[in-house]
Amino acid sequence: MNDNGPRPACIWVDADACPVPVREMLFRAAMRARVQLTLVANQWLRTPPSPFIRAIQVQGGYDVADDAIAERAGAGDLVVTQDIPLAARVLANGALAVNPRGERFTADNIAERLSVRNFMEELRGAGVQTGGPAAYGPRERQAFAAQLDRWIAQRRS
Repeated sequence: MNDNGPRPACIWVDADACPVPVREMLFRAAMRARVQLTLVANQWLRTPPSPFIRAIQVQGGYDVADDAIAERAGAGDLVVTQDIPLAARVLANGALAVNPRGERFTADNIAERLSVRNFMEELRGAGVQTGGPAAYGPRERQAFAAQLDRWIAQRRS
């Protein structure tokens, strides 16, 4: 908070594994809705010139980008991440969390998602081939766009 009241809600992106189509969608939405968009990654990212878009490059290391987002994301912010533990952290801060496939993380589903994630990690650690996520396609893009549009509309009202 500053002397002028609460800061406006913004979008934080765990950008290291964020699909390019999602980033492009976020760039357009940030400029159109005039909302601050910050991409956080451990590598340099190209962003379009805009007063609403910035990238933060953090040092490499386990969870460094996640820590940077969790420290900054607050109530009303939107966090785009595939990382379930990060989603749990930002939900605790009052932020909304959604993955690039348009699936929203909520207080009602985060415990189950963490449990499934940990179980799958145990299986992989035991040498079981679990496969990866399905290909990212038009259905996923559309679901993400709908979540993004919903968040933008809610912050306007």
